[in-house]
Amino acid sequence: MTIDPKDHLNRIYAGVLGKLIGVYLGRPFENWRYDRIMRELGPVRYYVNDKLGDPLVVTDDDVGGTFAFPRALEDYGVSADLSAEDIGRAWMNYLVEGRSILWWGGAGNSTEHTAWLNLAKGIKAPLSGSIATNGATIAEQIGAQIFIDGWALLSPGNPGQAAKLARAAGSVSHDGESVHAAVLWAVMEAEAFNGGDVNHLLDTGLQYIPADCLIARLVGDIRKWVAGNEDWEDTRQRIEDNYGYDKHPGNCHVVPNHALMIMALLHAPGDFQRGQMIVNTSGWDTDCNAGNLGCLQGIMLGLEGIDAGPDWRGPVADRLLISTADGGRSITDAPEIALWLTGLACQLAGTTPPEAPKDGATYHFTLPGSVQGFRAIDAPDAGGSVRVTGTGDALAIDVDHLAPGGEAAVLTPVFALPEVVRMRSYDLQACPRVYPGQVLHARLRAEQGFSGNARVRLRLRHYDGSDELVPLDAPEATPLVAGRAQDLSWTIPDLDGQPVAEIGLVLDCPEGRAKGRVLLDRMWWTGTPDLTLHRPADGGDFWRRAWVNTSHLFSKHFPQDFRISQDRGDGMILQGARDWTDYTVEADLWLHAGERGGLVLRAQGQRRFYVVRITRQGELQIARQMDEVEDILAQTPCAVGYETEFTLRVTVRGDRISATLGDVTLSSDDPGGFAGGAMGLSVTEGALSATRIRITPAKGG
Repeated sequence: MTIDPKDHLNRIYAGVLGKLIGVYLGRPFENWRYDRIMRELGPVRYYVNDKLGDPLVVTDDDVGGTFAFPRALEDYGVSADLSAEDIGRAWMNYLVEGRSILWWGGAGNSTEHTAWLNLAKGIKAPLSGSIATNGATIAEQIGAQIFIDGWALLSPGNPGQAAKLARAAGSVSHDGESVHAAVLWAVMEAEAFNGGDVNHLLDTGLQYIPADCLIARLVGDIRKWVAGNEDWEDTRQRIEDNYGYDKHPGNCHVVPNHALMIMALLHAPGDFQRGQMIVNTSGWDTDCNAGNLGCLQGIMLGLEGIDAGPDWRGPVADRLLISTADGGRSITDAPEIALWLTGLACQLAGTTPPEAPKDGATYHFTLPGSVQGFRAIDAPDAGGSVRVTGTGDALAIDVDHLAPGGEAAVLTPVFALPEVVRMRSYDLQACPRVYPGQVLHARLRAEQGFSGNARVRLRLRHYDGSDELVPLDAPEATPLVAGRAQDLSWTIPDLDGQPVAEIGLVLDCPEGRAKGRVLLDRMWWTGTPDLTLHRPADGGDFWRRAWVNTSHLFSKHFPQDFRISQDRGDGMILQGARDWTDYTVEADLWLHAGERGGLVLRAQGQRRFYVVRITRQGELQIARQMDEVEDILAQTPCAVGYETEFTLRVTVRGDRISATLGDVTLSSDDPGGFAGGAMGLSVTEGALSATRIRITPAKGG
């Protein structure tokens, strides 16, 4: 098939946005019933998170799983023949037990947790999610369906491919009617790229599931109930009477919720706003149902259909969170995900992926209306207002009478924001995307007609000991000149171990007033971090949150700055991102107990990394972990006792890993191995601590 990168990119972007809007809309009252929603909220026509005391943008299994699990294509080969077994491997690499994406509700309670435990015991997919292994009740809950949109978005116009990938992905954790529902919906989403007639989409989807399955019968019943009937509440009651929760056991069965999605689609085939109102007001698993419907209708109706109602996009500002062991990819945005999915879609179709916009700039604003997380933050003394909008080519910063001495910032998150502590959803495993030693860049232009004595600087906000955000500006202020393109750059200074939370620009006006539009064309960063990680002098907790923690305990109650403990198997803490390629890590370490411990390099999750470690048997080792397989690349005698401080220095540069511990040196080449990734600490069934972790660019040839 042929992929039209521009058209499909915009529709994929609309699908991602539709998914986010639906999830964020339905999340605060998930699992409420219709009667309670009508009594306490009334018909749900817009976001209600403020009424219920929740942040809008939160971690959620629907978002996290949808956009994390397709990474299996990157790891195991971009092919429509991707196996359930390989997708299960991706689960084990990216999901941090008890902490990320899934509802960890216990074996036999949570379908996904049950499947994860099966995978951990060596029961490979699809047996990990099968009825034969887990029983029908567990296997037929809703999870296969809620994660399915990503596979459809990378199969535009190719329902057969969407069905194949959806079936493989769904069977990691589910079986039976759950997988049928997932396949039906994925096929409909893929076919929606070819046109938006709802009956055609349903007919196409039904071709890929058994004609005698319960999901197929359900679709037929609802089509009859909706025909000639405008009363969606009457249809909802029929669904509850015939397919309600009392008919299907478990915490969140797929059948009743799938019925509500079909109902909302048929009652509002061309109306994104009405579809969201119906599916959310109807209750049960609201965020899952609204997210799936939002994705499908985003593809069907495009960005214009989303924008035809209230301002759904403004509060979201493209933001999304994906909590995995690959923490440098946790803070992201809808355009970044849409471009990634489009690239995979092109590879699957055998066509050339689109070039990265604006030379690969992280923030490029080239998708229609995109703002990539940027929001205006007015200072109390600004005296005017600043707002941001996406033009489809730049971020427009509109300044309205900025007062003398006033300032206003425009920032985007690159790490967890303070509101994360108020989330009632899932843990956020995340690392900052930007670090001291890296160079922050921006290109901007004040439009003709911009007036006033305004200046611009690069700004970041980082955490302090009270876990408050503290602004820090580049030392040089640049006067804005109307009509002239201007480039800014700034090397981020040391922050005493505290993480960067946001980056962007700040406008100020030393005298007079400023008015007009500034266009931020792009923003990005370059270089390798140059910093020392340690417990900050002023404390706080977000410096610890900056580490992905796969260990049983990451304690702050010991003299050393970092201490991890692992009861069984291997435990790690990780910090960094995949754009960390060639770097040196030097750390002062203690092994307190255990089989082995040391430094992790170029980690791309918790099962794909290099490690340099000492062992209880008196060896220094360089090893590569690739899923279930560990290979010792090099080793040499090096005895270090328990409770003995030692300094380990490791460099990764190109294909070479080099280590120094005292007078002992060790190195190995690994062509075709991991090109980049996070660093961290690792220990096997024991405890390891560090007081200083120094990260610098790798030097030498």
